[in-house]
Amino acid sequence: MKRNKWKTEKVIGRSQFMGKASLTTPLLFQSKLLCFSLLYLLTTLFLVFYVSLSPTKCIFRSSPFDPIQSPLFSYPPNYGEHKYAISTARSSCTSSVRFSDYWMVLQKIQESSRNSSMFMPVLRYMQGNAHSFGGNFSTQKRISYFDHLDNGKEIPCGFMKEFPISKSDRAAMEKCGGVVVVSAIFSDHDKIRQPKGLGLKSPENVCFFMFVDYTTLKGLDYHKVISPESSSDYKIGVWRLVRVSSQHLYKNPAMNGVIPKYLVHRLFPNSKYSIWVDAKLQLVVDPLLLIHSLVISEDVDMAISKHPFFVHTLEEAMATARWKKWWDIESLKLQMGTYCALGLKPWTKEKLPYTSDVPDSALILRKHGKGSNLFSCLLFNELEAFNPRDQLAFAFVRDRMKPKVKMNMFDVEVFENIVVEYRHNLKHSGTKLPESSKNKRGSLDLSVNGTRNLCESYLVEMWGEHRN
Repeated sequence: MKRNKWKTEKVIGRSQFMGKASLTTPLLFQSKLLCFSLLYLLTTLFLVFYVSLSPTKCIFRSSPFDPIQSPLFSYPPNYGEHKYAISTARSSCTSSVRFSDYWMVLQKIQESSRNSSMFMPVLRYMQGNAHSFGGNFSTQKRISYFDHLDNGKEIPCGFMKEFPISKSDRAAMEKCGGVVVVSAIFSDHDKIRQPKGLGLKSPENVCFFMFVDYTTLKGLDYHKVISPESSSDYKIGVWRLVRVSSQHLYKNPAMNGVIPKYLVHRLFPNSKYSIWVDAKLQLVVDPLLLIHSLVISEDVDMAISKHPFFVHTLEEAMATARWKKWWDIESLKLQMGTYCALGLKPWTKEKLPYTSDVPDSALILRKHGKGSNLFSCLLFNELEAFNPRDQLAFAFVRDRMKPKVKMNMFDVEVFENIVVEYRHNLKHSGTKLPESSKNKRGSLDLSVNGTRNLCESYLVEMWGEHRN
């Protein structure tokens, strides 16, 4: 009797409990495996959607700012500014260099550009009137300027004759303060490409100048990129074009390109920082971030990439001769023999903090102070004396000059993360190239004319040979 009463009370209690509102887990979510599967599916769909909309095609690539997304210039379809990009093994979604906050960098560079004391002392340049733009000094005379501990001493630094550009271009160049990005195309050798990743205020705070000759302008007109009737002051996107009357300078177009490449501090006397960009390159990182990360933060005068393959100057010299990057093999022998006789040595750890003797000079970042300005002037004089292959004179000038230039020679991985490299023009809009520009195999036989004797100790040390 008691047992039946207890069962009745239990049933009644359960009925009362069931009568209250209660939440139960749907059967769909009672399986843990099914829950994880649904979560994985939703996450995957989100990432696919995100990457499809991302201009970098990267998953959560960190960016210190939101760059300008709209095109800077609309090219005609037949121009092909993005054809023939050279592929790399790097991932575009990872970066080997760290960038600071864009707005902080902008403010810091603006403040430093107003502080003239940061760029003192100012070099004094030799004035003159010569048949050659650089004066074409003898070896002994050029070497005498390498020791520049006396700030009052004038040095030769080009402009021994007028640089043939228009008055309006010259005025615009003198107005450019802060940061300037410079490039050049002669003989219609490359395409004009717009930089990517520019910050919102960068077009207002960075000048972009492209030096061109008549042949290049003719090619741009051929592709309908410019119209000759529009104006004498051409502008393509962010680039202002400066026409150079190259027939009044050097016969070799590459040597004319060396002028804006190494004498940028003289062409833009009021600029405090500069970036040289070979026309075969396209910047994909804001110039202000590059200057801050590679120059200012490293407390150096200039930054330049190491060569991807070579460390020693004679390695580059042999490659230059082998592939006829410079047609006059005899002048290469004379140059290397001269440098060896004057003490050029292969790279060793004793040269640290310089990590290589051979740069990839397609990208050069500078602070316009005494160190980089002096280096640029001395190197330009060597290029005029021998040839425009700047990698051959690079270590000779850097190692001999006084005071020493503070240099950040960054890794190739950094270079590949901040630029995209393209091949030179395969067709030149009907323009015939000089015979010297065609690549054929050659050889730098250092045993000829006593050059091997002059460079023998260099070769022995470079190759690690042991002779009796």
